[in-house]
Amino acid sequence: MEYKDIIYQPGKVARVILNRPNYLFERAVDDDEVGAIVLSGAGDNFSSGHDISTPEDVEHRKAHGHDRKDRFGRYKDQRYINMENTLRWRNLPKPTIAMVRGYCIFGAWMIASSMDIIFASKNALFLPSHFQYFCVPWDIGPRKAKEVLFEHRFMTAWEAYDHDFVNRVYPDEKLEEETLAYADRVAENYLSQPFRLQTTKFSINHMMDTMGFSTEIEVGYNSYSTMMGLQEKELPHPQQGGLARTSVAKENLELTKPWLESVHHRD
Repeated sequence: MEYKDIIYQPGKVARVILNRPNYLFERAVDDDEVGAIVLSGAGDNFSSGHDISTPEDVEHRKAHGHDRKDRFGRYKDQRYINMENTLRWRNLPKPTIAMVRGYCIFGAWMIASSMDIIFASKNALFLPSHFQYFCVPWDIGPRKAKEVLFEHRFMTAWEAYDHDFVNRVYPDEKLEEETLAYADRVAENYLSQPFRLQTTKFSINHMMDTMGFSTEIEVGYNSYSTMMGLQEKELPHPQQGGLARTSVAKENLELTKPWLESVHHRD
């Protein structure tokens, strides 16, 4: 099968390479020869996040019946796309690893967050958001989440590492090699003892759910839907970075860099 919006490379470590956010992991899960799944972006960036109102987005929504205009229809569509689908990725039965270089913005944070492990290059920049999928306080802690979301700025790879969103940080030229080497070791463990790794993953996810993770994700989405009314909104001008206001986030990162450098002492 050929996919339009992703590149799929089967093997012991299956590669899923995004051209834009998509919803296809089933092939890797169903392949008994795949022991781990590595998700990465096409080119120099993991993903710039939501591609709202682009021709590709409009075409995709129409093709999959997610272009309804009535309030309840939009509620169900966005619930499926942003919440149910992301939780489904989180609960895939095989180990998943995000390999992040460059920008990881808004919807891309959601995608990366749903993976089990995140490896990042030193040049990676992360921009979280608190709507549609409400994982950020779980990803970096409630107080740090407030700091970054209130200010609206990018987080560096080392900052994301320090707050447990990223597992490992590598130089850009070493990222793919190190990620695939780790994934190969994980895949070997999975293929030799799949039940042990599945049980480990599901047990840890269940621990988070017992603490309220999935419930809060759903409550957060319902609160967001009530606030927004899920009506068409005018997006910020593209020169401001569109929905993610990336120009503001970059400016605020620059203003914060002296503090980050004084704390981290890293190149």
